[in-house]
Amino acid sequence: MITKIEQQAAFDKMMHGLNPAQKKAVDNMEGPVMVIAGPGTGKTQILGARIGKILLETDTRPENILCLTYTDAGVVAMRKRLLDFIGPDAYKVNLYTFHAFCNDIIQENLSLFEKTSLDPISDLEKIALFKKLIDEFPKNHPLKRYRGDVYFEINNLQHLFSTMKKEGWTPDYIDSCIDAYIADIPNREAFVYKRAYKGFKAGDLKENKVEEAKEKMEKLRAAVASFPVFQQMMRTKNRYDFDDMINWVIRAFDEDKYLLVRYQEQYQYILVDEYQDTSGTQNKLVEQLISFWDTPNIFVVGDDDQSIYRFQGANIENMQAFAEKFSDSLLTVVLTNNYRSTQSILDVSKTLIDKNEERLVKKIEGLSKDLVASNTNLAALTHKPFIQVYESPRAEMIGITNAVEALISSGTAPGQIAVIYKENKYGEELATYFKEKNIPYYSKRSVNILHQPTPQKLIKLLTYLAAEHDIPYGGDALLFEILHFDWFQIPPIEIAKLSAAVADRRFGDHKTSLRRLISEKLSGQGEDLFSKEIPGLQAAATFIEKIIGDVPNATLQTVFENCIKESGLLRCIMESPDKHWELKLLTGLFDFIKEETLVATHDEPTPSGGFSVMTNVSLKRKIDETEDDDGTHISCRFLDDEGGCGIHPTRPGVCYLYPFSTWAQNEKGRARVHATFQFTGDCPGFYLSESLDSMKEVLDDYSTTIYDYNMKSSRTLKDGFGSLSMS
Repeated sequence: MITKIEQQAAFDKMMHGLNPAQKKAVDNMEGPVMVIAGPGTGKTQILGARIGKILLETDTRPENILCLTYTDAGVVAMRKRLLDFIGPDAYKVNLYTFHAFCNDIIQENLSLFEKTSLDPISDLEKIALFKKLIDEFPKNHPLKRYRGDVYFEINNLQHLFSTMKKEGWTPDYIDSCIDAYIADIPNREAFVYKRAYKGFKAGDLKENKVEEAKEKMEKLRAAVASFPVFQQMMRTKNRYDFDDMINWVIRAFDEDKYLLVRYQEQYQYILVDEYQDTSGTQNKLVEQLISFWDTPNIFVVGDDDQSIYRFQGANIENMQAFAEKFSDSLLTVVLTNNYRSTQSILDVSKTLIDKNEERLVKKIEGLSKDLVASNTNLAALTHKPFIQVYESPRAEMIGITNAVEALISSGTAPGQIAVIYKENKYGEELATYFKEKNIPYYSKRSVNILHQPTPQKLIKLLTYLAAEHDIPYGGDALLFEILHFDWFQIPPIEIAKLSAAVADRRFGDHKTSLRRLISEKLSGQGEDLFSKEIPGLQAAATFIEKIIGDVPNATLQTVFENCIKESGLLRCIMESPDKHWELKLLTGLFDFIKEETLVATHDEPTPSGGFSVMTNVSLKRKIDETEDDDGTHISCRFLDDEGGCGIHPTRPGVCYLYPFSTWAQNEKGRARVHATFQFTGDCPGFYLSESLDSMKEVLDDYSTTIYDYNMKSSRTLKDGFGSLSMS
């Protein structure tokens, strides 16, 4: 354990390392302070130093300090830094992301927020609600489509509603902005001819552009009008999203002054990291917390040149408004000592950043942000960067390729050359140019395996198998697409003929399916339809029938492995020039499946007194959920709104109405309690919870009698999971 002397020594050493500007920001603990910290200037260091100074040199308790940051990683880094010089008290300091802070307020005041009746909405649920919203648009609605992608507007609506919540914009407010914009159109240069053109005089309106702009505004107005409808749909489903949480807290603070005063009194010192990235609602929350004092102890750190969350509604107006609000008492500190880069890099960066008009230096008089290289260890680096301008993206790719080729020709090893790009798509395009020049390259990137072509095909194949397992010959729509997979090597024209033959027999006694027709063809029954053998069809059909037969008797992992080995996919990959990459994708997907599934095989007592060997595969999470959803109960996806089972409608509840198995699992040091409601493995409903309490409530909804029975029984040891007493 670190002693007080060691803590003080660590703090003194850290304070001694601060430059004058950093020390000025840390030493001024009373009143509002705004620190404009450029990249590499040590803003995280001064946040930790300021919290340490408050705790070590005042009588403030750790619980009276609130530090808000943007990411969980930022919280962890800050906590670790504090541990060095304040010890265990670091765990008492309130370090939060904005959403985590609001969630804690909600959990502490459940009766005010009705949180007990609401659950977070999943991405798939949200998409389903948006589809329902669009389906219910009237015929003359501006966003109603009857051809093409009828749900084309989902992404736009989702972004709009999210922005409205983040910024706290009401439909009335946006309507007023739309009216103001339309009224101002004649005054905007983009809508007025600057000179005479084809019968139009200078100053005439571009009527086509005006009408186009008005149409866009009316679409926006219609979309905004549907916002309260969508929110009501969320409430009807007892769902909420993270953006709702901040708005709930803001509304509660506005309506309940005693609630607000309670938190205002608790947090005597408030610090906000990455202040340039705060949205309108996040900034409103901070304003509420500090509104009790005329000169609050508020410390904000940010850099308008590093606003990386502008897509979330973040902007520099919050920093500008903060400076204006506390102009009489505000201490503004600008950190200009950069410890990360050489001066030549900083100078080149400045030439680009200076072109940005949305900067505080251009809005606050007397402000200077010219960075100075201050790391003596980098002084020996003499290579100076330069800016190269290209006429087009294609010219840029050619230029980079030629530059790399020239370096290799001059003796530079390819492994000593690096190309850094903004998005993966640029790297993929550049790779095609490198291939043309036979330039060896290695690309390391973070990708979503599930979004890659080969894994998507495998997922589609598994989906087809599930459909066929539920309803034989019920996966035809998927089978048509699967037969086109390149590893089967079936000519597309032949698949089209098969599909046409199915369509011709869609009525009467000869009605058939694609899978059944293929079986007829291969057995000789369909010779009158086809005059020749179809290449690849025999192998594909044999594989499909075999794998369908494997599904009821094999685990998901085994089915997946067989799909790779027996479909021809592995052979196809080994013949591909990108085989190393494709094999990595397969390995990654297989690891994902193994990680996301739990396989348990054990002897289960039967009512007759014997034992039945049961193999159970339970998904820990559904495909539409993320790691952040861990700890919440997940209901069976086959249950309808009434609690009935879609797979076994004749059976009450979930299969046999009691947990087939219950077990505790140690997952990275955290206890997970699992209960699976399935008897034969064909009904993958499951629950996952941090504690027994939420699970008990769910179980009670199905059957009090069965619930009591199971809660009072102790489970036996199973596969090393240990025993769990449910009493």
